[in-house]
Amino acid sequence: MPRPALRTRSRKRVSKALPGGRSGIHVKHEMPGKATCSICGSPLAGIPRLLPSEIRKLNRSKRRVSRIYGGQLCSRCLKTALKQAVRAGATRAAS
Repeated sequence: MPRPALRTRSRKRVSKALPGGRSGIHVKHEMPGKATCSICGSPLAGIPRLLPSEIRKLNRSKRRVSRIYGGQLCSRCLKTALKQAVRAGATRAAS
């Protein structure tokens, strides 16, 4: 009997041949959703769609995009946020 968290039909099941000649059922891991931008919700490019244990095995350069807020914001939202920050800083400096 699988543990209670795996007793759902939404999990994929794979039958495997066991050493004693019997066949057993293994429950597959669920695929995580795509990483999304925290402002607009669009899917992020360059972020792999892997399990956390598989992401830990990747190089850091393959885990996320190497810019500020890489893996958090898409490039469009980051661009507008930087523009707003510069404009807000310019108005504070002028007054």
